[in-house]
Formats: sequence, structure tokens, C-alpha cells
Amino acid sequence: MRYSATRSPLLPQTRASMTFQTMRWVLAVLALMCAPALAWGPEGHQVIGSIADQLLNDHAKQQVAKILGTKLRVASTWADCARSVQQSGGSFHYVVNPRFEAPCTSFDKARLVDYVSRNWSNCTYEDMPTNCHKVFHFADVAIQHDTYDRTYVGTSDHDVVSAINAAILVLQDKPTPTPFSIKDQKEALFMLAHFVGDIHQPLHVGAIYLDAAGGPVNPDAGTLDKNSATAGGNFINEGHGNLHADWDAIPKRLGTSANKAMVTKAKAVPHTAGPLEQWATTWASDTVMAAHTAFKGLSFTGTGAHKWSVEFDNRKAYVKSENQLKEKQLAKGGTRLAELLNAIWP
Repeated sequence: MRYSATRSPLLPQTRASMTFQTMRWVLAVLALMCAPALAWGPEGHQVIGSIADQLLNDHAKQQVAKILGTKLRVASTWADCARSVQQSGGSFHYVVNPRFEAPCTSFDKARLVDYVSRNWSNCTYEDMPTNCHKVFHFADVAIQHDTYDRTYVGTSDHDVVSAINAAILVLQDKPTPTPFSIKDQKEALFMLAHFVGDIHQPLHVGAIYLDAAGGPVNPDAGTLDKNSATAGGNFINEGHGNLHADWDAIPKRLGTSANKAMVTKAKAVPHTAGPLEQWATTWASDTVMAAHTAFKGLSFTGTGAHKWSVEFDNRKAYVKSENQLKEKQLAKGGTRLAELLNAIWP
């Protein structure tokens, strides 16, 4: 789950004036209340977790049960539930939002509060050292690229690739790398159950950067214009919502548990090559290529500061291709989550 107001590009930025930052904060709060954008939504994450539950080897299944005390399908929404933790008066509180509470009811709210408080100000987010945990969910690699690379604009040591790698280290009983604060293996497993899903949503890794008129630009070529960032499509209007929200939604027929067809599709996903510590980068690179498809057949028009509208060459054909790609990415996410845990606990 991801709210449009909390989705921001990871770009080299200079510190803006307090007046400008205050204005951004007010606008962000308003957007948070009015325009949610859910990363796969809880349904997509649950499908991915359900696939993984069915593909775990016996040892990994035992370890997941011992550490989590629940299925990966249930755990998959935990990192999004952390978004309901808010800071006020110098302390953190879990605030129930009836619109998003359903997949969060079984979680220990004190643990969520603790996680957010430790990962609140350990990096810079939107020019301010707050809300750091929200950055763990994504990267913004320009679609002019074919791979994920830490030298590119839109990547960082606290993006989704870095978050997955940090959680892996904790499950391997190794020190947690900065800037992350991961309390224990249970927290690390909660993170992996969600972020391995996030890294397979095309607009969570691949991004389009646009000039004021709506023309694509490469932020890694020439002079960087931070105003070209579309925040994973959150700033691109699409009908009654935005392009990011459109990609977050999965076909209703998939439900919240993986059916036999989805598991069969997942089993056909090839094994990830290379050393375990490189898998997240490999997956992110694969998702950048998927994002090429996500932005194919689209044109954009600037409608204001950080605002664009989208037009489709063929809306019907786009939706068909979109749903096919979503199923493919969900299958990959479930397979790779299981593959990862099976590698940690063979």
C-alpha cells in the first residue's frame, strides 16, 4: 500500500526554504486524505505471499512459522500498515484508518510504532529527515535505462533494493547495514514479505521523467531537473485516479490467495542466477524492463507544476497488456520470495 502523497523521487536536492517546505507538507497532507494509491494493494501482496507460502521448502516453512507465527500471505501487508503510524507531539501513534485497516487488524500495533520510530529520521526524504521508512518501498530508475544501477538518479542506500538486502543480512544473522534499523528476524521477514512484492510492481522501480510539456527526459543525461520526476506515476492523472494507482490494482478475479493457475505460472519462473546478495539488483533490473512495457503506448501533457495527464494510443489494448504484465509480475514476486527464503533456509 502506498499513498500518493508519500511517494517522492529520490533525487539530489538542495534544501528549500521553510515556507516552501511547509507548503509541500500541507499539500501532502491534503493529498494523503484524498488520493490514496495502493502498492499492488493488499490483494496483490497477499497473492504474492500466498504463492510463496505454497512454494517454500519444508525447512523454510518451519522457520517462517517459528519466526512470524503466521503465513507470508498475512505478513505481506505489514510494511504498508506501518504507514498508519503518525508522529505528533514528539511521539508516535498508530492511527486507525477504516479505509485501510482490514489487512492490519492482526498485527501488533506497538511493533509497528517501534519500527516507524526507529526508521523515521535515519535518512533524508523529501528534503527532510522524516518518514524514512516510506522510501524503503521503491526506486525511480528512468525508463531510458535497461537495468538498475546505484549510480542512477532515483536510487539510494535506502531504496527497495537496499531494504531487501538489509533484511536478508538480518535473516543471515549478520549486522544490519546503515541507515536501516531492523530490530530482529521477525521484523526482517515482515519487510521481505512486502518489499519483494514491491520490487516487482513496474512503477515501483521504473519511472518516467517528463518536462513541463510532457516530453520524456533522462535525468541521468545533462542537467538534472528535479521537477521532471513523476513520483512513480502518482503525478500523472489517469481518469479518476493516477497512473500509479492504476498499476497498483490487480484484476479482481485473482482474489487475495493464489489459485492453482497462478501457482503453476509461478513455478515456471526461471531460477535467479548469481549470488544471493545480487538477487535484488537482478530483480530490479528485470522490473525496469517491465516498466518499458508499462509506459509503452502512452503520451503525456503537462497540466501544471508536478502535474501531467496521460493519453492512450489504444486504451483497450493497453489494459489487456497491463493485466497480463501484472499477472506475470505477481507470479515472479511469489516465486522469488519463496526462492529467497529457500536459499536462506535450504
